[in-house]
Amino acid sequence: MLASLKTLLRGDYAVPAFNAYNTETVQAIIQAGEESESPLIIQASESALEYAGLEEFAAYTLQAVKKTRIPVGVHLDHGKNLDTVKRCVKSGFTSIMLDGSSKPFNENVKISLQAKKISGGIPIELEIGALAGKEDYVEEKKARYTSPEEAMRFYRLTKPDALAVSIGNSHGWSEKKLKLNFKLLKEISSEIPTPLVLHGSSGVSDSQIKRAVKLGIRKINMDTQLRKSFTLALKKSLDENSDINPRTHLEKAREAMKKTCIGRIKVCGSGGKAFK
Repeated sequence: MLASLKTLLRGDYAVPAFNAYNTETVQAIIQAGEESESPLIIQASESALEYAGLEEFAAYTLQAVKKTRIPVGVHLDHGKNLDTVKRCVKSGFTSIMLDGSSKPFNENVKISLQAKKISGGIPIELEIGALAGKEDYVEEKKARYTSPEEAMRFYRLTKPDALAVSIGNSHGWSEKKLKLNFKLLKEISSEIPTPLVLHGSSGVSDSQIKRAVKLGIRKINMDTQLRKSFTLALKKSLDENSDINPRTHLEKAREAMKKTCIGRIKVCGSGGKAFK
């Protein structure tokens, strides 16, 4: 069933926000949520929506979500373009993210308020501070940690329903082990009265993620690990099986991604929370 971002992020656990691109990835995410009885968020970046077709992706995903008993949100991830925000709202997304984090503070506030106006009241996630790394159309060479003072000022001006922060996390796959700044997270969490979001969780250890959840992280974005499990399983199936039916290989990839999602749900602590 469709669920609002506000409702999803009310618990004392983190809701996994899984990126999807096509029917198989949407199916894998929902199946993982059903088996784990976990609330979750299916999200898509601007490049994924460009690939799949925004309206087509929305139509399929929303229909699939309406058929399941678990609460699921459908979310725009890292929206940069206000026209994309408008199309997502019109197509039925339950929440959107406007990412103005690469802009100077005042410009971030300005475009965030514009997106909030376009959203027409559906929940909005914003970001303050910048993550290093590259993922789809999002790229930053240097990280800029979120300052508690700047975060509070930004919150007061924009009043987001969720706020993504930079505390040592990084977009994409990091070869080096990332170390989250828990002192900074604790300071931000104690000041900001809205759910906090952790992007770029792929290079962060499970123990750190669990600690971050205890300190106020309520939404965790996951993409790179899902891509990796899906693609490697697809390659393995193609290498080992000469069947020319695409479904044979896509089913293997879907199953591998589902297992990865189930593992991440356990780390978030959202398993068994769907009906509570």
